[in-house]
Amino acid sequence: MSVIYSEVAGEEPSSDSFWMPNQYQRTVRRLDEGSRVCDQLVGCFRERARIEGRYAQHMGAWVQKWRPLVDASPLYGTMRRAWQAFLDTTERLSRLHRDTQRALVLEDLARVRGWQRDNYHRKLLGGFREACELDSGFRRAQKPWARRLRKGGVEKAKASFHQACRKEHAAAGREQLAPGGPPLPSDRQRALYEQALAELTRASPRYMEEMESVFEQGQELEQRRIEFLKETLMALQRRLDPTVAVLGSCGEGLRQAIADISARQDLDWWRRQRGPGMAMAWPEFEPPSPDPIITSWTPGKASHDSPALLGSGGAWGVSVSPGAPPPLIFFPLPLPSSVAEAPTPVLGQRVRAIYDYTGQEPDELSFTAGEELTKLEEQDAQGWCKGVTAGGRVGLYPANYVQPVP
Repeated sequence: MSVIYSEVAGEEPSSDSFWMPNQYQRTVRRLDEGSRVCDQLVGCFRERARIEGRYAQHMGAWVQKWRPLVDASPLYGTMRRAWQAFLDTTERLSRLHRDTQRALVLEDLARVRGWQRDNYHRKLLGGFREACELDSGFRRAQKPWARRLRKGGVEKAKASFHQACRKEHAAAGREQLAPGGPPLPSDRQRALYEQALAELTRASPRYMEEMESVFEQGQELEQRRIEFLKETLMALQRRLDPTVAVLGSCGEGLRQAIADISARQDLDWWRRQRGPGMAMAWPEFEPPSPDPIITSWTPGKASHDSPALLGSGGAWGVSVSPGAPPPLIFFPLPLPSSVAEAPTPVLGQRVRAIYDYTGQEPDELSFTAGEELTKLEEQDAQGWCKGVTAGGRVGLYPANYVQPVP
């Protein structure tokens, strides 16, 4: 007797045992259902990808709504930077969840679909080739043993024997059988029954070995499926785990920004920028401003090479050597309206930052050391200049943070 047969023979029998005819169909259906499990897995995590996308979309809209309000809020200093860090972190999380959505669909679920195509080959008339091959293998292995069991075999002999016994039992109640008579029908049926059972028993070890061989083919297919789905679920867990490093790095910046909130630093900044620490142009004696000076060429008695000085007493000629620059012409008279309404000239001086500076207010510029700007206005009484960056942004900056470009 084979090892397989000896192991199974001692177990409690079951009416739906794998060894009974056609009970192998559950193993065949398992292979068919494996493809459906792949479909369900793809559908499940495709829906998760849609959730990731909607979550990223809502977080992005939240950031777009609140960033301009936070930038324009009365908060300042470290408190303002901490609030902005929340928005920055949410923006990074939004990008990460959007990347997760794309990776789920384009990488993980696409890998499942590819594995499914490689391991489940659908037939034109329905079903999968692998399941049909497994079913054919079981049918060939079981057919000889099932024929001995049913058609003209053990079950038929058993039924005949039991029927003969019932008839004899019924006849015994009506008459006494004569001793030494012909063999009883039940004895003949018992011999046939035992003979069929012996033939089935002799055929069982080979039957079990062949069925076991086909079953192992199905086990190998199922093992590949389980191992692949395990790897897939582990990859999905790593991608969706909120404690992974890429998500933790986003929260680390936010935690640091909150930890950096300093009341003393903010109060000191307010003292310097909005309080007693601000520079002050204390009132001093100021002499009258001189009359405006305007350069002009005067027609009249002076020659082409000789400019004239115009004063309240009229015009007089001034000799100027050829090639010398023309003298200034002074007008003590009121300026024409067209001249008086002219805008203040733009300086346009190039300066270079010698320190990094981050603007604390919406009207302040931010720049790094070495960056060049264009100064538009001279330093005011509070030590600020107006300038424009290379990107075209106009704002204020500390005058002592830059130096002229030679």
